[in-house]
This record gives sequence, structure tokens and C-alpha cells, in this order.
Amino acid sequence: MNAPDARPATGPDTLLSRLPPALLAVPYVGARHPLSRAVAERPGPEHGANCQLYAYAVLAHFGLRAPALRSSDLWEDTGSTLRVAEPAPLDLLLFNAGPDPYGAHVGVYAGEGAVLHLCAEVGRPAVWSLAEFAARERYRVLIGAKRVTA
Repeated sequence: MNAPDARPATGPDTLLSRLPPALLAVPYVGARHPLSRAVAERPGPEHGANCQLYAYAVLAHFGLRAPALRSSDLWEDTGSTLRVAEPAPLDLLLFNAGPDPYGAHVGVYAGEGAVLHLCAEVGRPAVWSLAEFAARERYRVLIGAKRVTA
């Protein structure tokens, strides 16, 4: 069930100010992805997360329950998410070096062209502009946006 005020009204500052400090300090651990044994044994992002697990934890904080899917399955999902042409705060954005969603990086749209995400390059949650993603070879293609509906 979605909270009535789940989607922040405006911009990245609003979204970030509504996150608990623990979600802003999650370390990047690539092996901790949805459906991984490591997450089954020790759930929770405080033990580390990859981009997807982190994005799903942020959405859960706002009352949105994303399915525990890897990026290509998330992109194909129609039961719990839908593709949107224009992202709104708390939509998931998928980035990759090319148009293939397999292995895509997942972030949370924070509004005003900003994306909250967790990547190995930084090691902790970061907010980048869409231009900052486009400037990096491995994230240069915005595959698209998905909105959690379930």
C-alpha cells in the first residue's frame, strides 16, 4: 500500500531530506543483489547493497514495494511496474553502456534531472545529474524509467 504522501513534491533536496541517515550511508557491495544468497542470509541494506537492492530500499522507505527483480527482468515486468516516458520522483531509471537492460544500473529519480543511486565508483549513495550519467561510458544510455504500481 502506498502512503498518501509517498512521492516527494519537488526535487532531490526534498527526497534526500526525507531519507533516514542509514539509507544515506549504505556501502556498495556488488554481491548483495535481489535474490542473492547474501541478502537472504542477512537482509537489509545496512549490510551493503548493489544498485538495485539500494533503489528498492529507498522506495520501501516511501511505502513502495518494488519486485525483487534483476534489471532486465525489471525492465520487462508489467505486473508491478510500468514504463513511463517522463519520470517522476521515486521512479526507477535504468542506465547502461548500450540499450540492453541486462546488467543495467538502477537509480531512483529524485526530480529536477537528479538521480539517487549507489555505485562502485563512489562506494556510497550519490546524487548525479542525468548529464553526469551520460558522461560515463558504462551509464551513457538511459534505457528508460519504470514506475512501481504494486
